[in-house]
Amino acid sequence: MTEKKKAYDAESIQVLEGLEAVRKRPSMYIGSTSSSGLHHLVYEVVDNSVDEAQSGFCTRIDVDVLPGGVISVLDDGRGIPIDMHAKKNRPALEVVMTTLHAGGKFDSESYKVAGGLHGVGVSVVNALSEWLEAEVYVSGKAYRQRYERGKPAMDLECIGDSDLKGTRITFLADSQIFDSLDYSFDTLSRRLRELAFLNSGLQINIRDTRDGKSPKKHNFQYSGGIASFVRFINENRHTLHPDPICVTRETELEDSSTVVVDCAVLYNTGYQEDIFSFANNINTIDGGTHLTGFKAALTLAINDYASRSGLFKKSEDTFSGNDVREGLTAVVSVKLTNPQFEGQTKTRLGNRDVKGAVQSVVYGGLAEFMEENPGVARRIVDKCMETATARQAARRARELTRRKSALETAALPGKLADCAVSDPAEAEIFLVEGDSAGGSAKQGRNRQYQAVLPLRGKILNVEKAPLHRVLRNEEIRTIVTAVGTGVGEEDFDLSKLRYSRVIIMTDADVDGAHIRTLLLTFFYRYMPVLIEKGHIFIAHPPLYQMRKGKQVRYAYSEAEKARVLEDLGGGSIVIQRYKGLGEMNPEQLWSTTMNRETRVLVQVRLEDLVEANHVFTMLMGEEVEPRRDFIVRHASEVRNLDV
Repeated sequence: MTEKKKAYDAESIQVLEGLEAVRKRPSMYIGSTSSSGLHHLVYEVVDNSVDEAQSGFCTRIDVDVLPGGVISVLDDGRGIPIDMHAKKNRPALEVVMTTLHAGGKFDSESYKVAGGLHGVGVSVVNALSEWLEAEVYVSGKAYRQRYERGKPAMDLECIGDSDLKGTRITFLADSQIFDSLDYSFDTLSRRLRELAFLNSGLQINIRDTRDGKSPKKHNFQYSGGIASFVRFINENRHTLHPDPICVTRETELEDSSTVVVDCAVLYNTGYQEDIFSFANNINTIDGGTHLTGFKAALTLAINDYASRSGLFKKSEDTFSGNDVREGLTAVVSVKLTNPQFEGQTKTRLGNRDVKGAVQSVVYGGLAEFMEENPGVARRIVDKCMETATARQAARRARELTRRKSALETAALPGKLADCAVSDPAEAEIFLVEGDSAGGSAKQGRNRQYQAVLPLRGKILNVEKAPLHRVLRNEEIRTIVTAVGTGVGEEDFDLSKLRYSRVIIMTDADVDGAHIRTLLLTFFYRYMPVLIEKGHIFIAHPPLYQMRKGKQVRYAYSEAEKARVLEDLGGGSIVIQRYKGLGEMNPEQLWSTTMNRETRVLVQVRLEDLVEANHVFTMLMGEEVEPRRDFIVRHASEVRNLDV
């Protein structure tokens, strides 16, 4: 007899009071409860202080990462109001901290421009914290209120005199909600540096005192604004012109509100496109109407200049958007009163009228600059001409790749050992360095769901090559054909991905690390969606095999080796250091590196676009000096160097 189902009636409807909804579904408000969500808490608090700076009331923000995972954010703004709220009959501070959609950002009086327009930021931080203390410094006095898991633990109280002004938020994220409370100093620093670039003159300091010794700290302040930002991105590159092209103007939108459009453009001799867009200081990683408007203006301005100057060979010639964006670094920032973000994590701007406003401002600014600086304009047009020529060659290379793919559909690339399963969700492919390791991997794999593609030598460094050269490289063509998605912005189609996991498996030596970096550079530059969607992995083979009698143990690090040796005790222990995958027989390679039950895989994630771009350019680009400085700076951190 089956259990009778509960009736669906009024009693089935739950009403979550206060901040209970946030604790029930935290990912709806901060994206996830993993590391990215944890760091998002800090960003929400800092964004409130930045909103004060944009309104002209804050000049400095101090972020402290304290022992035990405690975060403190102090600003010198006006301070959250502490007077009684007329409707709630509670202090305004308490209303802000305990009520969703409560704040001073729903009209244009208190904040003309703000990132936190949903009014949920700091209340969400409060809801997801084990405890939070808010201190407000105003009129020579200090006031404090403490909250525990979103609920007031005390009434607002005056705690004495103070020379400070502004607000300090101190909180401990809730370990019941988050997977870990381990903040990354580097991750926080990158976001704070970004905010300092976007807010010219604002001083943002971060200090990490968790180790109890000398604190790690950074002080960010840039008077050059986003012009300094694009210089920073290009510091490891050859640029076509010494100074960024800057366009800044305030214009009116359809609803009579205003938008400030600020963009900086700098071309380099490379082949990559790097455009970073922001709306009210929020990094809109999925773009939006402001980015669409910028791209349209850039293409139109350069085409119009080339046409007016008689630089096209034929009157009907024109540059495509891809032609004018190769080698481009740009930062596009808009600040407006009523932004329409898609979702609480605000990754895309949706205001339709912003597109036309940005396009008008940027086109006017670029057209004026090129007329006044014909030398720079000509260098940019020449760069676009070279790109257009290379684009035709790339199109022919793509067609060749497509034809090869069509011919090889039955068997795919000849050296690919494909798997039996046809469902991409179940399938995975190993990109293996060398024929020897490829042979072991082919023999040791599970043929049902594991494919193996051996690679011969090192693939082309795509950071130094245009697309048509990339597509002519035999190893890269083989990878593209095997993966199935196509390559580059025009051809990439994620729905055609043949394997849910693309696993890079190389030797644990210098050459293996270099091959791994070359492959990551290729995926980052030409198949970034595979990284963004979590499809790229790195295999982690063992460094050591330790044998004592019939006991065989493996270690994946020096620390693990020491533990294993201690476990095995004294006596005769044979230690083998694996320098190459080919040193393992198929059974060993399967049990240590390919078996889903026992292997260690590292998922490649993209957490900071600016920093990722900076590092790839430094490690793989033309400039030698920054790379040498990096090696010298990190030489003491090297472990297990095999040359």
